[in-house]
Amino acid sequence: MEPMCAVCETNEKKYKCKTCEVPYCSLPCYKKHQESPCEPRINDRPSNDLRKSAREPLFATADTVDPEKLEQLRNSEALKNLLYNPHLRKLLEEIDSAPNGMKAIRVGMMEPLFVEFADECMKLVEPPTGTNNETT
Repeated sequence: MEPMCAVCETNEKKYKCKTCEVPYCSLPCYKKHQESPCEPRINDRPSNDLRKSAREPLFATADTVDPEKLEQLRNSEALKNLLYNPHLRKLLEEIDSAPNGMKAIRVGMMEPLFVEFADECMKLVEPPTGTNNETT
């Protein structure tokens, strides 16, 4: 027997919240679940292991950004101001849900607003060194 939807407790679960892993059956149940903030599910590991694993990505590559630098994105007033734009938010949602993420980003790079957003992100996670930006 399939687990039941934790929201309506009537239907079988089809999905689970990507944050807290609560099972739900439909978009209305998901929206109802999202009315109150949820917390990531805590595993049965000691707290120092959780802190370490939160900073170390599972599949690091040469392009993986240090989580401490990513945290700077959260505190950027420039990014917050850009994200007030509903057009940019919609574009980011489309890119995030696209089946081919790289193709969606290439299309997004044709939008000046997305380019401005990407440039602002890059300034924070990979600041210019100053040697390449100097003019003679």
